[in-house]
Amino acid sequence: MPKDHGIGASSKRREDLRFITGAGKYSDDINLHRQLYVHFLRSDVAHGRISSLDTDEAAKMPGVVRIFTGSDFDGVGSIPCGWQITSRDGNVMQEPPHPVLAQGKVRHVGDAIAAVVATSRDAARDAAEAIVADIEELPGVIDMKAALAGDAPKVHDDLTSNLCYDWGFVEDNRDAVDQAIKEAAHVTTLELVNNRLIANPMEPRVAVGDYDPSTDESTLYTTSQNPHVIRLLMGAFVLGIPEHKLRVVAPDVGGGFGSKIFHYAEEAFCTFAARQLKRPVKWTSTRSEAFMTDAHGRDHVTKIELALDKDNNFTALRTETLANMGAYLSTFAPSVPTWLHGTLMAGNYKTPLIYVNVKAVFTNTVPVDAYRGAGRPEATYQLERVIDKAAIELGVDPVELRRQNFVTEFPYATPVAVEYDTGDYNATLDKLAEMADFAGFDARRKESEAKGMLRGFGMNCYIEACGIAPSNLVGQLGARAGLYESATVRVNATGSISVYTGSHSHGQGHETTFPQVLSEMIGIPEDQIDIVHGDTSKTPMGMGTYGSRSLAVGGSAMYRAAEKVINKAKKIAAHLLEASDADIELKDGSFTVAGTDKSVAWGDVTLAAYVPHNYPLEQMEPGLEETAFYDPANFTYPAGAYACEVELDPDTGRVTIERFAAADDFGNVVNPMIVEGQVHGGLAQGIGQALLENCAYDENGQLLSASYMDYAMPRAYDFPMFQVDHSCQTPCTHNPLGVKGCGEAGAIGSPPAVVNAVINAMRSAGHKIDHIDMPVSPQRVWAAMNGADSPMGAAQPSANNSDTMGDRSLGGPA
Repeated sequence: MPKDHGIGASSKRREDLRFITGAGKYSDDINLHRQLYVHFLRSDVAHGRISSLDTDEAAKMPGVVRIFTGSDFDGVGSIPCGWQITSRDGNVMQEPPHPVLAQGKVRHVGDAIAAVVATSRDAARDAAEAIVADIEELPGVIDMKAALAGDAPKVHDDLTSNLCYDWGFVEDNRDAVDQAIKEAAHVTTLELVNNRLIANPMEPRVAVGDYDPSTDESTLYTTSQNPHVIRLLMGAFVLGIPEHKLRVVAPDVGGGFGSKIFHYAEEAFCTFAARQLKRPVKWTSTRSEAFMTDAHGRDHVTKIELALDKDNNFTALRTETLANMGAYLSTFAPSVPTWLHGTLMAGNYKTPLIYVNVKAVFTNTVPVDAYRGAGRPEATYQLERVIDKAAIELGVDPVELRRQNFVTEFPYATPVAVEYDTGDYNATLDKLAEMADFAGFDARRKESEAKGMLRGFGMNCYIEACGIAPSNLVGQLGARAGLYESATVRVNATGSISVYTGSHSHGQGHETTFPQVLSEMIGIPEDQIDIVHGDTSKTPMGMGTYGSRSLAVGGSAMYRAAEKVINKAKKIAAHLLEASDADIELKDGSFTVAGTDKSVAWGDVTLAAYVPHNYPLEQMEPGLEETAFYDPANFTYPAGAYACEVELDPDTGRVTIERFAAADDFGNVVNPMIVEGQVHGGLAQGIGQALLENCAYDENGQLLSASYMDYAMPRAYDFPMFQVDHSCQTPCTHNPLGVKGCGEAGAIGSPPAVVNAVINAMRSAGHKIDHIDMPVSPQRVWAAMNGADSPMGAAQPSANNSDTMGDRSLGGPA
């Protein structure tokens, strides 16, 4: 029988009540007394030298309080990068400054040149339009390969080139990998593009800066996934505000998908301007601004080679990737194509030799950083596409080729420096075969063909690394922060509990799942437990929420703090029951002396902690509150197998997802309903990348996909009802909850499944096609099938990938 509370129960999300009734409180809902508004004047060229800025007329316009330009930030720090990568030659990456407002040059369309602060949004916008900006347009570099040419214009004049770093991993493997590929019985080579994406969370970014001159304290209200990190980066490295004088609040946040992890210039500006003007300053992004200022995702061009022996065992893997950094280094950008990508290139397979080379490139485009999955989707896409291509070349079953090469013994140390603690890849594949009805596909294909349609089947397996850790390891890898998490568990006198967590919820359901864990541990109702997050003045130092770390790291910190609370409460209960605390058991909200009927209720013990009339004072102080910091010993390794069936219209190239099944191993599952919802959301984003979404620039650096007219977001009718299963559970061995993380899985596993299915459908009609780049739009599919002499037909890798913007034409829904 399904559980109705605690771990394993599908408890309804308590936060949904305020969201669906419009009672949520978002950053844009915050309006302060005497508040001013800011509008940024942004560059309309990708690369240019600022010759002059004439703000005189604009400053005289009604409502204008002050106009800021780059010169106002002389002496102010640069927006910092949180991760430093070392190139394979031993040199650290090139790290250019990122000013709050452009100084001297603009480096991408949307780069902020000036900021008008006024008494209303309209006044600020009108005045910004009156600023006369004389910008000498310079040649820009958009394509990564062109950016690395010796004569390419430099994005940053003070750097030696547009190469940020040249990373090799594992460098000691390089010669052995080269030799294994030379000696292989078969080598499959594939060149592919992981298309650039725009996160598009439901809530655009907002920043509200406030300043109290009487205490010299600043407050920033912002749409952030990790307010403590924003406080650290902005306070210490940009504005020089001591942490005890800087409060960062991230209230309800309407989605992030990675794009709200980072410290943005607008946050620093509003905090700085509020201190200068001694009045609150607010900025709310428009959707158009979001397209050209929110960090973009993906944007890799890769050549991958897979070597196999005569028995089709994987023997070596080699990849060469160009990764776009954009114009500046965003907070975690350098780590995404390296440590979050290279370390996952083993996938689910026991390939003995792997070498990964990544060249990160500066271009005159919006900065690129982590987007849902961050590095793991890129690794999975490369690996699972080259395996499918190898199966085509060898004439073998792609399912069985994968199964033959699975890792089957754990723990397993990969050749790319990580160790999988648990897993059962055959179990998830077996479950997938049952869910997706592999055996019935031929009959379904014949039904489609009878309608004049082509039907394709694609599958893939994935593994990801979540809960990035431990801190001492990531420090050696270049992280400039620890990646622990913290929690304070405060038990009130009447037995209710407040949990203060450094994690941040922006759709994950912390307010529901965290109480389920404590309810299981203590035995009190979940509604007696409150979760407080998102305010640096209330919560202990934490690293926020991203990388599927909430339960594995944040939940484990809470668990450890609760253990301390319970241990102290047992001592109090033992005193009340005149027994040894070693004999006290806690179950269903009561402390019992083992083997007896002597017990005392949870509430009686907690009251005794705060009203210590009968209390072991000689042993402990009153109260019942504990804090714990949890630094994981390893990543967690969720894994799974996905299957997709598509129908393809040969007359138009339109692709329709007919069936999609996902079998995942997330370790222990706290709330199955929330997990299913997280997988559904990830699948929607991954399928969106595969079929529809593409951020495209022209050769001059103009963003062609700068609105929803040109950037095709997936809609409900683009998907079937997903089949989702997470019954194959191999618990994580190194966190107390045995959880692995689920938030990014769908976005990691779905793109290769879709592309594999589309290629399978085209090949079923006799087309000798073994690759097509994402998004597999109707134009690309039609051109490939009809042999059109266009970039779409051959699907040649392109750093910009601008031949399609995910158009819904040629048969797609309008």
